[in-house]
Amino acid sequence: MYCTAACPYCQSAERLLAQKGVRELKRIRVDLEPARRAEMMRRSGRRTVPQIWVGERHIGGCDDLHALERAGELDQLLYAAQA
Repeated sequence: MYCTAACPYCQSAERLLAQKGVRELKRIRVDLEPARRAEMMRRSGRRTVPQIWVGERHIGGCDDLHALERAGELDQLLYAAQA
């Protein structure tokens, strides 16, 4: 997950993932490593944080992650990524 320290959307995404039992979350802090923001934009096509991947699948941002949860698809996606 590409993120910044002060981003409330990043924090919300992290909370949801923690509630889902995600124990290992790779955080790439674009506020500490500005070159990583260019990498994030190239990989995702987006400028805002967070940008979240589950396995090799780009989920998008916080709203996209929560939409997957509301649709009942997040658990299956997380389970498949752990397999």
